[in-house]
Amino acid sequence: MTKSRSIQERNFGLWLLLPAILLTGACIFIPIVRSVALSFFDGRLETMSRGQVWKGIGNYQAIFKGGTILHSLTVTVLFAAAVTTAMFVVGLALAMLLNTKIQGQRILRSLALLPWVTPTVISALLWSWIFQAQYGLANYLLLKFGILQRPIAWTSDIHWALPTVMVAAFWRDLPFMFLMMLAGLQSIPAEMYEAATIDGAGPVTSFFHITIPFLRNVIRTTVLLAIINNFKQFPLFWTMTGGGPVDRTTTLAVLTYKEAFVNLDFGTAAAVSSIWLVLLVAVTLAYTRIFGVSERE
Repeated sequence: MTKSRSIQERNFGLWLLLPAILLTGACIFIPIVRSVALSFFDGRLETMSRGQVWKGIGNYQAIFKGGTILHSLTVTVLFAAAVTTAMFVVGLALAMLLNTKIQGQRILRSLALLPWVTPTVISALLWSWIFQAQYGLANYLLLKFGILQRPIAWTSDIHWALPTVMVAAFWRDLPFMFLMMLAGLQSIPAEMYEAATIDGAGPVTSFFHITIPFLRNVIRTTVLLAIINNFKQFPLFWTMTGGGPVDRTTTLAVLTYKEAFVNLDFGTAAAVSSIWLVLLVAVTLAYTRIFGVSERE
């Protein structure tokens, strides 16, 4: 009787969740299916008004033929890898620093969160002004201390445009990494470090044998979210550089936007977004698999 009642209660709970599951699934999968389907049609605005024209893999051939997709993919991967790595290293170091008892700890923690609560577009405008060629703070300081001999047009220079967006993205999202690492550090029992000290373990040994193992799940989740967020970064690129100069900062997100709303070719944009989706899913699966193997070992 008890087992039967338990099954009924579980089924009742599933029925209550079913509408939410169906609605969420529809909001996620229907746009994906429609986007993938559109990638096989001629999506130019002037032809769509006369009806859909089957194009097969023509859109995919077009983006691969010119090398546009490969260049954008390279920029995206480079950006995501560099920013995520910097966020993890600095975020963990900052979390360890503010996890100790230092003067003004609460104020420093609050200040560290300011970039994260700043809207992304505002952050982009702020860093655009800092890197402005004539009156920007970056050029002013570097010229004043003799590091530069002449001003640099940071956001329009083919060598410096991507690094400037990386700096802005790092500043904008560092608090997220810091906050997650700090929460993980505070969950580690102090007794573990005390026991390690009694056994003669130094700070480096404690870091690699206590801190990192206890933070493994936090690191896995946080770094994955950072990779996904940096992979789909758009506002910073579009506001600061517009994808230029000469496509040096054209990521997959920027390329999708340009094809859809600048070139008015929604079919090609759908093809780019489909490749982008497959790549992101592949990266996520590979990442979780690597972490799963390391945990079993």
